[in-house]
Amino acid sequence: MTSLVWLRHDLRIHDNPALYNAAELAQGVVAVYIHCDAYVRLHTIAPAQLDFVRRHLLIMAGELASLNIPLLVFRVKETSEIAPALLRIAQRLQAGYCYFNAEYPLNELNRDHAVNQLLRANGILVKRCHDRCIVPPGMIRNGQGEPYKIFTAFKKKWLHTVMPLTLKPLPAPARQAALATVQPAARDEIDQLFAGHELHELSAFWPAGEQEAYRRLDLFIEQSLSHYQDQRDFPAIEGTSGLSPYFAVGSLSPRQAITAVLAYIRGEWEGGNAGANCWLGELIWREFYQHVVVDYPQVCKRKAMQPHTEAFPWRYDKTLFTAWCEGKTGIPIVDAAMRQLNATGWMHNRLRMVVAMFLTKNCQIDWRWGEDYFMSQLIDGDFAANNGGWQWSASTGTDAAPYFRIFNPVSQSERFDPNGEFIRKWVPELAHLPNKHIHNPPALDNYPRPIVDLAASRKDTIARFAQLLPVKP
Repeated sequence: MTSLVWLRHDLRIHDNPALYNAAELAQGVVAVYIHCDAYVRLHTIAPAQLDFVRRHLLIMAGELASLNIPLLVFRVKETSEIAPALLRIAQRLQAGYCYFNAEYPLNELNRDHAVNQLLRANGILVKRCHDRCIVPPGMIRNGQGEPYKIFTAFKKKWLHTVMPLTLKPLPAPARQAALATVQPAARDEIDQLFAGHELHELSAFWPAGEQEAYRRLDLFIEQSLSHYQDQRDFPAIEGTSGLSPYFAVGSLSPRQAITAVLAYIRGEWEGGNAGANCWLGELIWREFYQHVVVDYPQVCKRKAMQPHTEAFPWRYDKTLFTAWCEGKTGIPIVDAAMRQLNATGWMHNRLRMVVAMFLTKNCQIDWRWGEDYFMSQLIDGDFAANNGGWQWSASTGTDAAPYFRIFNPVSQSERFDPNGEFIRKWVPELAHLPNKHIHNPPALDNYPRPIVDLAASRKDTIARFAQLLPVKP
């Protein structure tokens, strides 16, 4: 009985639990990818990420074919069509099993529940595996059996849970007997999945494929990992891993990344390599946010993690917001970061916090506007991580920065881009300025004045947050 493997954000051959377990049955495997137009519309998937997925599928089709696993692709208009489409495919192939790796946001959980119900009702066994988290959501709890709201406590419990485990990525799936009756998708079929959608091809910045992800991981560990804690905050330095796009589409798994780091530091989780410890902490942050969307599903409904913050009087000023989106705020580091995002589909992590706090705390624009814009541009767009980061910056979320902690973008710029290298690259109209002026330039004919007063807006935001009182249970 053939097994279906339903691919989603797990576009890799190695350490793919659904693919590996299906292949272990040795009864024939068919991989299927379903593109849903409604998901692009409802979930604000960036054109850059759509193209990144397209390029990954083209590569993966060949890799699967070498294992006698054909890749089939289908396109549906609405989410309600996904489960019936999978059933039709399974019945046509006489598949007895359907494997997939879990996704955790609420819409995805509901979609997978519908698939599970329909397929099981028709005699097809559904096997749900976990690959986006080392510890699946629901398995890390405090002493009262409740989920953690504070990252530091979550991290401590996560380490206590994971450190005793033997983490070993799964190998590639076993080569299958050829299925002569199944014709794999051709290149033009994969391309047609995305016809009519805007695509932004960024292969010069982000080559696709599992092998590229491994290359970048190895290069980062070899050249930058040991200095990560010192270099990660400086956007003019290539001090970060650049792996987030590959995590987002699943061409690299967290387990692969963590085991590679552990091999480098000889298994010393909390040893003397400060850079490795710091980067592992960032990977745990990603996992924390995956847990949050399950434990606090209101964040999947455009709600604040902290309900009392819903009363904050956000502004809906399209002029201010457009200036922010286009990198024309008059604050050089903010403008440089937004222009980097618009050009490359990616933004340095320190600057994500800077621009998010500027939008929410200085412009007082609703964080949901910023969250949506990021998802419309990011090649590494991931709902859990993006929502978590925006709510942290807006002081509405779990483990939120206290409302009175507001980054001053000029101070951040002076500290983390002291010579203005990053600003000069992305805001060339300021390139002629000396270091002492580039972070807070004088009036210029070709560069806007700041769209808000940093000091006055900071004071006003703090006063407004101070008036909000948490709702007592």
